Amino acid sequence: MITEVRKINVLYRDEPAGILQMDPASGVCVFEYEKSWFANGFSLSPTELPLQSGLFYADKNLFGGSFATFENSLPDGYGLYLLDRMLKKHNSSLKELSPLQRLSIIGTAGMGALSYLPMMSGIGKQRELKDTAQLDSLQEEALKVLSEKESADPELLYYNSANSGGARPKTIISNQDGSHWMVKFRHIYDSPDIGRQEYLYMSTARECGISIPRIALIKKKYFAIERFDIDPDGRPLHVLTAAALLKTDYRKQNVDYTNLLALTGYLTQDPAQVEEMFRRMVLNIVALNKDDHANNFSFICRDGKWSLAPAYDITYSPKGSNGEHATSLFYEGNPTMEHVLRAGTGIYIPKERCLAIVRQVESVCENRLPNVCKL
Repeated sequence: MITEVRKINVLYRDEPAGILQMDPASGVCVFEYEKSWFANGFSLSPTELPLQSGLFYADKNLFGGSFATFENSLPDGYGLYLLDRMLKKHNSSLKELSPLQRLSIIGTAGMGALSYLPMMSGIGKQRELKDTAQLDSLQEEALKVLSEKESADPELLYYNSANSGGARPKTIISNQDGSHWMVKFRHIYDSPDIGRQEYLYMSTARECGISIPRIALIKKKYFAIERFDIDPDGRPLHVLTAAALLKTDYRKQNVDYTNLLALTGYLTQDPAQVEEMFRRMVLNIVALNKDDHANNFSFICRDGKWSLAPAYDITYSPKGSNGEHATSLFYEGNPTMEHVLRAGTGIYIPKERCLAIVRQVESVCENRLPNVCKL
């Protein structure tokens, strides 16, 4: 049985930020900032939890009565699959857990700077590989787990994943220079060259003028990307996905690029970063990355100031959802140049500048990628 949890302390880098508990009357989560947090703290989410005194009540119709800000700390896809496999060993399952129990399992082992106490002993701990020697064995174990084989060990994979999101298996590794990296493995439905493919597409994004983390191709097959939720000094950074900031479930695919452009402007107040989001939109359309859902865009908060996180999860994904992009543009799943220019000029990027960005991205992609969609 999993321990009942009635109240959680939400910490930012070990500093108390607030208290999260369940309201017995409504059955939803209630959050309140610690009084001490107001001295030097910041809003954990400007769109959901503005920095003000009083109680915040979660929407009972969203995230099972929890807050998007804290649900963002949970893994998705493959990570949730592993977690559910582990919970079955404790005679439980994800669907039986309350929002507080789920966060208590994450504890101090999630991505980003938020942690949740009390932590359930023995479940939420995190490990990092120190070298690449175990990658082949972890890849093999991941394929066994995904194939539902009895000999598979989901705990080994879960403890090395840092509760990261995404559909593909992954592990966390620390480098000798003190940096922290995420290494991706292939899924059972992936081709053997999926790592090389993502490396090509991410390096193409960089050539298009898009900010990306450091990347590497380990053993010529494993795609690795440096974690951007940890600063150079090793301190965790507060990161939220666009889905969390927009308070939506990314799986519903109800976000439009106009929402992302407006969100970037609202959070950063920086035209250069709005243009960066526009450039990423253009790249996803041209490069046929239709897996461009709202969890694949993030923002970082440093000392209360928000900025667009480096790009990630850019790869060849032409099928999308029924052949359409996960994020639409003016509700069109396969946008045209007309939609792109309308979006750009709508956020005060001159039409000539929009055209220049489109042509530059098209030129780079045509020279580097096997398949492109010309606008």
